[in-house]
Amino acid sequence: MILSADASSMLDRILDAATNNLRFAKILLQMGLDPNDVTWDAIFSRLLEIFLHNITLANMFALVGAIFFVATLLTQTMVPLRVANMIGCVFFAIFGALTGAVTTFLLYLLMVPINAYRLRQMLALVKKARAATQGDMSMEWLKPFMTQRKYRKGDILMKKGDAANEMLLTVTGRFRVVEIDVDVPPGRLMGELGFLTPDNRRTATIECIEDGHVLTITYEKLLEIYFQNPQFGYYFLVLTSQRLLENLARAEAIIAQNKIAVQTGSAN
Repeated sequence: MILSADASSMLDRILDAATNNLRFAKILLQMGLDPNDVTWDAIFSRLLEIFLHNITLANMFALVGAIFFVATLLTQTMVPLRVANMIGCVFFAIFGALTGAVTTFLLYLLMVPINAYRLRQMLALVKKARAATQGDMSMEWLKPFMTQRKYRKGDILMKKGDAANEMLLTVTGRFRVVEIDVDVPPGRLMGELGFLTPDNRRTATIECIEDGHVLTITYEKLLEIYFQNPQFGYYFLVLTSQRLLENLARAEAIIAQNKIAVQTGSAN
């Protein structure tokens, strides 16, 4: 109780000192308060009066829009962020229309379809990533995020052990994994395992054996997509795991063939 009284006394002294300041006195006068007789209750009552006086339909829309914009700052993933941003833009556009602020209305109205397009693009990305785990290994749905590059016969796309900073998607031409002598057909990924290795090193050498072009995407862009959509990251890991299983099955088949060849040679 004594502590509460001391705190109240301190607040009163602070308030008295502030009222002696000319600038603060002007603010109080603008608020309709007497600088010589100011209490916390009077300030609170006046602020409440101002708030209630300015409650309009337009301001209510602006308030709701501001709440959704704050929500975008607290959202950790891109899909709900886009949704919250779209809703906030709609409310601010209505605010601009009701207040006659044409610039505000056009600005936020324009942001609605932009956010809708980006949201649709991101949802399609997640949907197609999910489809990749059900047999579609082409990952051609990454094309909007990739850039084109051409290669000629004899070009080396990557060497085993080199630093890796991008993933490639074959479109035309023929490419060969040198170490295992396997051709990579169009619509297949190359260099995705370097994205997952601790030191980002190439795990194989790939040579162009017929002129063609590929699409590339940097690991930085992949990380951006991954952190914006953790679900995409999960499906990407599933897809690369399937690719590793394919390589393992291929290696096991080669080992089995070699064993059969050795046994046949021993029998002869």
